[in-house]
Amino acid sequence: MFRFFSSLFLLVSLLGASTNQDILKRAEGLAGSGKTNELFRAYNDYKNLYLRSIISGDSSLKIKSLNGIVVTGKELHIDVSQYSDELKKINSHNTYKVSKSDTRSKTKTVKLEPLSRVKSVKWDGNDLVLSFDTVLKNGQIKYFVLHDSKKNRYRYVFDISSSSISKSKVLVKKGVSRIKLNQYNPKTLRLVFENREKLNLHFTVDKNDLIISLLITEKQVFNKSTLRTLPKKYNTHTNKIIVVDPGHGGKDSGAIGYRHYYEKNLVLSIAKELTQTLKKRGYKVYMTRDRDIFIKLKERTAYANRKDADLFISIHANAVCSSKAEKACGIETYFLSPSRSARATSVAELENSADLSDMNGYGKTTFLKFTTNLNRIASNKLAIDLQRGMLGNLRKHHKGVIDAGVREGPFWVLVGAQMPAVLVEVGFITNPEEAKKLVNKTYEKHLAEGIANGVESYFINN
Repeated sequence: MFRFFSSLFLLVSLLGASTNQDILKRAEGLAGSGKTNELFRAYNDYKNLYLRSIISGDSSLKIKSLNGIVVTGKELHIDVSQYSDELKKINSHNTYKVSKSDTRSKTKTVKLEPLSRVKSVKWDGNDLVLSFDTVLKNGQIKYFVLHDSKKNRYRYVFDISSSSISKSKVLVKKGVSRIKLNQYNPKTLRLVFENREKLNLHFTVDKNDLIISLLITEKQVFNKSTLRTLPKKYNTHTNKIIVVDPGHGGKDSGAIGYRHYYEKNLVLSIAKELTQTLKKRGYKVYMTRDRDIFIKLKERTAYANRKDADLFISIHANAVCSSKAEKACGIETYFLSPSRSARATSVAELENSADLSDMNGYGKTTFLKFTTNLNRIASNKLAIDLQRGMLGNLRKHHKGVIDAGVREGPFWVLVGAQMPAVLVEVGFITNPEEAKKLVNKTYEKHLAEGIANGVESYFINN
C-alpha cells in the first residue's frame, strides 16, 4: 500500500512540473502548425492534460483536453473513438461544471457555446469564400501577418474563433506557395496563406460568409519560386534501406477470405509491387520473402537488423468471422505496443498465430513492455504517414476506401526491430468488396504508391 501511494505521489509531482495553462498553450500552438511532428507532440500534451484533469477532478480541463485529443487524433488518423464518445456524453448535457480555485466543494455551471461549422470552401475567381452554418459575429475573426526574415517567408493568418472544420484542407492557388485551413485549437479555426513574397489581400464578412480577396500580379503567377511544387524527393533518400515483409507464407497461409483468397498470396503480390515502386524512387529495398516460403516471426526483424534497415514494413490483410464479413472493412496501420485494446489484441492474435516460440503469453507481454520504448514514437509517426499516404492515393482513384485508423498492438513480428517498424493491414480479405479490390492489380499499384508516398513523407518530416 505504501508503494502505491508513493508511486501516485511521484506521478502527481511529475505531472505538476509544468502548469496546466503552460501545457495547454503549448499544445494549441503545436496543433496549429499543421506539421505531423508537432501535431503528434500536441496530441501527447492533450493526453497529459487529460490525465491531470482526472487526477485533479478539473471538469473544464477535461473538456479542453478531450477536444484537443479528438481534433489532433483525427488529423493523425489515430483511433480516438473512446475519447470522442466520452466528449459526446459530456456535451449531450450542454453544460459542464468548472471547479473554483478556492474550493473543491463549490462549482458553477457554464453553458457550452455552439461552434460555427464550415459548410464549404471554394474559390470564386481570386476570392476565397468560406461559408459557415451560422452568421459570423463582430470580433470573431482576428487577422495578422508574420514575417520570417531568415527564411524569407510571409504568413497571413486568419483565426476564426468559435468555429470548427471536420478535416484540414490544403488549398491551391497559382502565385501562392501554400494555403492551409485547419483546426488551430478546439474552438479556433486557422487559415494561413504562406508565400515568399508579399501578398495583397483583404477580407470582408457577408453574414455567413468570410470572403478573402487576393490580388495576384502577373510576376507572382509566373515566378517559379512561388508555385506549389513537390520537392525533388526521388534523389533525396537513396542511402535509405527499407525491408518489406510480406506476412505469413509457406505452411502458414494466413487468413482465408472471400472466394478462398489466401492472405499469404495477396500480401506477397502487394509487397512485390511496393518493392518495385520504392526501388524506382531510389531506395535500397529487401524483402523477407519473395516466394511462398515460411519464415518465423522473430527472424523477420532479425533479417532487417542484419541489413541495417532504416524502416521495417510488414504487409498483412485483416479478417473476421463470416457473420461479420459484410460489415468489417477498412485500412489500418499498427505500431508495436503491449496494448490492452480488445480490437488490437484480436487482430494481433491472428497475425501472431504462426509464432513457434516457446515463450508463453505472460512472457511475451513482459518482453513487449521492455522492447517497445526505443522506437515507439518513431514507429507511431511512420504509421501515421503510411496511413495518410495510402488513403490519399487510393481515394484519388477508388471510391469507398475506409480509414480504420492508426492503432497500437502487440504484434510479435515487430518485436526486436532496431528501426521504426509498422504492420499495415491493407484491408479485410473477408469483406467481399475489399477482397475484390485487393486482388486487382491496378488497386495494388495505387496502394503501393500510397505506402511509398507515406515513406517519402516520413523521411521529409523527420
